[in-house]
Amino acid sequence: MSVTSPPAQRGRQLPLATGLALALALLVVAALVSVAVGARSIPLPIVLDALTAPDGSTDHTVIREVRIPRTLLGIGVGACLGLAGALIQSLTRNPLADPGLLGISEGAAVGVTIAIALLGLTDPALYVWFAFAGAALASVLVYSIGTANRSGASPVRLALAGVAVGMVLLAVAQAILRIDTKTYDKMRFWLTGSLAAQTGDVLVRLAPFMIVGLVLGLLLARPLNGLALGEEAGRAVGVNVGRTRGLTALAVTLLCGSATAAAGPIWFVGLAVPHAVRAVVGADQRWLLPYTAVLAPVLLLAADVAGRVIALPGEVQVGIMAAFLGAPVFILLARRRRLVAL
Repeated sequence: MSVTSPPAQRGRQLPLATGLALALALLVVAALVSVAVGARSIPLPIVLDALTAPDGSTDHTVIREVRIPRTLLGIGVGACLGLAGALIQSLTRNPLADPGLLGISEGAAVGVTIAIALLGLTDPALYVWFAFAGAALASVLVYSIGTANRSGASPVRLALAGVAVGMVLLAVAQAILRIDTKTYDKMRFWLTGSLAAQTGDVLVRLAPFMIVGLVLGLLLARPLNGLALGEEAGRAVGVNVGRTRGLTALAVTLLCGSATAAAGPIWFVGLAVPHAVRAVVGADQRWLLPYTAVLAPVLLLAADVAGRVIALPGEVQVGIMAAFLGAPVFILLARRRRLVAL
């Protein structure tokens, strides 16, 4: 529920809808650039030909079998991480909340590492369940540590707890992989967050979990608006507080678990994009959530393309590039004198 007056709401609908359409157009442009740019740049007309009339040439094969799956994976992972960040920030009223910053992505990464390195599971549809379990466990652990003080949780305290837990979990994952050097060689890029070396099968197997998480997250916009008024006020306008919290936690677990299982732990996408969107559309979750789900993949694809361009003929993993782009946002937020509740 928005506190904006009905006439003001109606006056904003058209500009916000237009802006969302422009954001979708920007995502299409980012996807085309992602398909065209790489170790070998391919002209846009050839990209369009590969999409509409493939002829089996080398360029068309590279586009259809490598770059399109990679781009689609980037869109899915970016949407999941961005929406998860927006949901966490809304639920906890913590402006520093982010799946990576709070250790949730790292918990999912440990779950996947255990499934692959120790149990030999190679099917994404199987090891994603370990990602869900790891994400949920990390969430509970970080929240427990962050609220252990009598004064309760604060944005900075939760962020510090998340960073500490995340570093420990990544160290555990690295230690497990050292046991099996062959598995480590395969997963070391994944642990830094990477869209490379993933096959289209990964996206196909994980897409159902991503879609369910995205749909569930978007459907929570109205109850989260009510909850933003406070628990008592939220109940007064018909919000089931316990159910809203539980469904939000479920959505975040699905989003973070599937995204991390697909691409590894990636920081700051879920922190930077919701803040940028909130500055434009306001705090109404009915607009904040879809805008974030559309624009977060734009940031991730831009980071992926930049990583391919700056290190030719090699590449810098998207997790590193996303941290490079998102870290300044975190620093600015952390240096603010007052971190107000959302």
